[in-house]
Amino acid sequence: MLLLASAGLGLARVGAQAAQTPTVDQVLDKYIAGSGGRAALEKVTSVDAKGTIQIADMNIGGTVELLQKAPNKAVTVISLDGVGEQREGFDGTVGWSVDPQNGAREKTGPELAEAKRGAIFGRELKMKQIYPTMAVKRREAINGKDAYVIEATSMDGAPATLYFDVDSGLCVRQVVTRTTPQGPLEVEATFDDFRLVDGVKRPFMVRQVTSVFNAVIQFSEIKHNVAIDDAVFKMPK
Repeated sequence: MLLLASAGLGLARVGAQAAQTPTVDQVLDKYIAGSGGRAALEKVTSVDAKGTIQIADMNIGGTVELLQKAPNKAVTVISLDGVGEQREGFDGTVGWSVDPQNGAREKTGPELAEAKRGAIFGRELKMKQIYPTMAVKRREAINGKDAYVIEATSMDGAPATLYFDVDSGLCVRQVVTRTTPQGPLEVEATFDDFRLVDGVKRPFMVRQVTSVFNAVIQFSEIKHNVAIDDAVFKMPK
């Protein structure tokens, strides 16, 4: 009888844990609420974020600027001391990259799909569009705080692992595999130092961990609804 009682207790614990696991919709609803709410998010039509980047293991630093514009335009400019300027963007149709090593090139295949996906504006409100397949798998500690882990598949078939803070609802980490000229590269990005900008929570610090480099991006300013000329997103000639 003791063994049966113990087994029953174990089953009860499993049942309690299952009951505590939220649905995907519940996690995403809390993500929207934690980010500032649907009304605040829908008021944002562009983002201009400026800051610094440090790659400590290579002893390299520089500046970074991220520009995004609804519905689907984005460009990132990184200037590294002693290396030069790297740009990559998506103008709504064409994905492209310019850097000192590879020059200017138009993206195709999986790289183009990544660029298109990454340029979708208002990510917080469009998670199911970006990731049609999602499942809550477990809880895991991120920086000492529990997060719900969602295994997802993007609209173009790429896998992603997303971590949402149990208390705040915010997305605090994502793990994806990027396509590069040198081959696939897994990128773990952890988001921290969230601050309110026009009622919307934005991460002012991003830590990227890869097998090639570790980088820390610290934004000094993030502005919403600034006027951005569409020409900025076009591939340089």
